[in-house]
Amino acid sequence: MFDSIYSAAVTPAQFFLMAAAALCSGLFYSWLMSFRVRSTKRFFLVTALIPFVVGAVITFVNGNIGAGVAIGGAFSLIRFRSAQGSADEIAAILIAMGSGIAFGMGYLAYGVVILVCLAVLYFLLSAVPMFEHRSMAPDRMLRITIPESLEFNGVFDEIFSKYLTKAENIGVKTTGMGSMFRLSYRIRMKDPSQEKALIDELRIRNGNLEISVLPYEETAGQL
Repeated sequence: MFDSIYSAAVTPAQFFLMAAAALCSGLFYSWLMSFRVRSTKRFFLVTALIPFVVGAVITFVNGNIGAGVAIGGAFSLIRFRSAQGSADEIAAILIAMGSGIAFGMGYLAYGVVILVCLAVLYFLLSAVPMFEHRSMAPDRMLRITIPESLEFNGVFDEIFSKYLTKAENIGVKTTGMGSMFRLSYRIRMKDPSQEKALIDELRIRNGNLEISVLPYEETAGQL
């Protein structure tokens, strides 16, 4: 059951058996992950196809070093044209690619086990309150728009010391045709329930211009 289905030369029947196993288990895997990973429908459709795509590539390379290097170069180009994803999305893709290698080598049972077992394990672990320390609030991205005339160095320090345990300035950007500045901070709240009070006090200082507080992981690298 756990032996490779491939012989010295891959036959059409073997290839289509691999394709059926990879596609069916990939669809089931994406359906399970959709309950825990926040993303778009397109992401889950692509994730469902990845085991088959990787499996087909491994099957066609089949020990050919030159073809393997060429495929690696093609995959690296795709990476540079892709937007940075969340930790959940990266984990989902890596699991799908790992199973695709097993499918491509003909180990269908191992590929199914990798997909289904890791999806169930991810589902269960994400439901358990592990690594969620109440004394440690998650980092957030704070963006404050201020008028060009406001000197922003130290203007919010008093408010930050009142509500935050951490306030790291990670960038300044002009906006509104250069008539305003957008300040970006990596922050950590003393008490997450006081987020509205923090925003209300910041609005007084920045002239009631736009303020946003977002999850830091989803906005990292974006000012």
